[in-house]
Formats: sequence, C-alpha cells, structure tokens
Amino acid sequence: MDQSLLLLPRAIQPEQLLGIYIPGIGTLLTLLVVFITGLVTANFIGQRLVRFWEALLSRIPVVKSIYYSVKQVSDTLFSGSGEAFRKVLLVRYPHPEAWAVAFQTGTPTTDVSQHTDDEVVSVFIPTAPSPVNGFFFFVRKRDTIELDMSVDDALKYIVSMGVVAPPLRGNGRVGGANLIGRAQNE
Repeated sequence: MDQSLLLLPRAIQPEQLLGIYIPGIGTLLTLLVVFITGLVTANFIGQRLVRFWEALLSRIPVVKSIYYSVKQVSDTLFSGSGEAFRKVLLVRYPHPEAWAVAFQTGTPTTDVSQHTDDEVVSVFIPTAPSPVNGFFFFVRKRDTIELDMSVDDALKYIVSMGVVAPPLRGNGRVGGANLIGRAQNE
C-alpha cells in the first residue's frame, strides 16, 4: 500500500517532506482516507437518505402514524437521557401473592397523576421468553421494590425464564423489605 503514496504529488509525499522513508505510512494514510470517507458518507449522505425515506413515509396516511409512533418510542428508549428502562422493579402481578420483574418507564406528569391519590410510576412488565411483549401499568410507587439489578441482567433473567439468575450485588438485599412485611400483614 505504500505504492498509494505515488498518487500524491511529489512535493507532499512524506518521504520528501520528512527526508526519510517511513515503512507503512502509505497503509496508515490509506486507512485514514477510508475512515474519513466513511464518516462523510455516513453523516452527510446517510442523513439525506433518512430524510428522503421519512418524507416518503410521511405521505402514506396509515404508515405515517405507525412509523412516527415507533420512531418516537425507539428514540426515547435508546437515547442516553431520560428514565425509560433505567430501573428494574418488583411489582405484584398478576395477583397480590405473586411478584413480577418490571421496568420503570417513567413518572406520569400528565392527566394520570392528577387523577390518582398516590404517587404512581409507569411500568412495563415483559413476558417471558420474549421481553418485547408485555403489559403496561401505572403502579403506586410505594408498592414497588427497586432492585439492585442491571437492565441487561433483568432481560437475561426474563429471556431464560428464570434459569439464568443475575448475580447478587451490594449486600444482596433489595430495598423495599418493608413492602414485603407490609404485604404479609395485610
């Protein structure tokens, strides 16, 4: 690949500029050119393709609403900011004697919070073994237990249907032991 340096004008070839031959510099320059070309293509041409695709989809009535809804959800879920899917919780589901792993998806600040007596959180309870399906609920915050478990570990736990248990973190206790005691007294 050092032969690729011959494509440069003689005045700016590294051997002429530095006065010494450096083996492999042609390879490094070739990789740098490929990398920069990839960045330019991905950022400029890629953005234009996405804008074109979205303009096309915005003209199709039913597809438009579905696409923009899915886009908004995926932007929220996969962005680094926000609280969606950042906390793993235990909630009582499907009946008062059972517990389910859930993900806190937010804290309602809309009409929902104005019509509830207690502070509530929105949670998504995934189904096993496919966590892309599940149930969405508003649950009283005091009826949840926040687990010291990463979202990745919780997803592995759900997909494996409880076979791959996450490692204990910290002192091995969950916050919310009062909730368990309170539930036993009810």
